[in-house]
Amino acid sequence: MPEAKIKVIKDGPYEVHGDVELLDSRRNPIPIPERPFYLCRCGHSANKPFCDGSHQEKGFRAEDPKVS
Repeated sequence: MPEAKIKVIKDGPYEVHGDVELLDSRRNPIPIPERPFYLCRCGHSANKPFCDGSHQEKGFRAEDPKVS
């Protein structure tokens, strides 16, 4: 599988590509339904940690990420 890449979608989720293992707070694997997959940034998804499109309905806006 290709190396992991995470793309920040403007006012939307994180788009995750590549060889990534997703773990819950107890370090248990979370099944990934498809690739790429999208992680919620708005906090409104009914399918957390995955995005369900709620950011569009809620009008989520985020600042551009800063690289340091």
